[in-house]
Amino acid sequence: MAKYFEVTVTVQHEVDGGKGGTKIKKVKESYLVDAMTVTEAEARVVKEFESAGVSLEYEVSAARESKILQVIA
Repeated sequence: MAKYFEVTVTVQHEVDGGKGGTKIKKVKESYLVDAMTVTEAEARVVKEFESAGVSLEYEVSAARESKILQVIA
């Protein structure tokens, strides 16, 4: 049986801050990951970000087992 984990990633985006400056905005993004352990779920998210060539600053800020039982496609 599959286990799902909710992984929250905090990503820093540069946005136009007005008056000719830029501002750093932190945005939380949630991902649903099929994994056996929390550690594996975190590692999969980091690997996905690295393989996608994400150049933004990011941090895995939370990971917990999801209450989702099954994904029906």
